[in-house]
Amino acid sequence: MFSMEQTCTHNDLLRFIYRETTLDEELAIKTQIAENPALAEEFRMMMATVNELDSISLEPSETSINIILDASREMVEEESHA
Repeated sequence: MFSMEQTCTHNDLLRFIYRETTLDEELAIKTQIAENPALAEEFRMMMATVNELDSISLEPSETSINIILDASREMVEEESHA
């Protein structure tokens, strides 16, 4: 943990964003964000990045699925002819 005089780190902000901090750490980070414009800006940018990552679709395209299915069918056909 860091003291009130010590600025929290990038990792501290990440832990805060993902709710991995203790209550004392959370309070200290919130205070530092409120009092330090540069830290507040870094926090804002990190939150925007996290929100953007959360909105990304993690599903393969239909083309990718078809390529995998075709390859799987070919493997099954090869195994059945062996």
